[in-house]
Amino acid sequence: MPKFLIEREISGAGAMSPQQFQGVAEKSCSVLRSLGPQIQWLHSYVTDNKIYCVYIAPNEEMVREHASRGGFPANRISEIKTTIDPTTAEISGSR
Repeated sequence: MPKFLIEREISGAGAMSPQQFQGVAEKSCSVLRSLGPQIQWLHSYVTDNKIYCVYIAPNEEMVREHASRGGFPANRISEIKTTIDPTTAEISGSR
């Protein structure tokens, strides 16, 4: 199933309180339950004025539907093609 990175522009996101994050997470989970098991929220990264969320979903339209129902911005949605990390530098079979 495809993975998506959602960029949400939210002024002051990094200054939100734990209670505010809890409310946002509760709303998101409620919408996810209503959409069914084919869409999943994996995790999010919070910066000063943006939240970057990683979701698994069958298509971009379902990600947009989640944002619409939840009242969340989805300023940019990008399908994740692959992931890399420091171990990517290791050549397979060279040991």
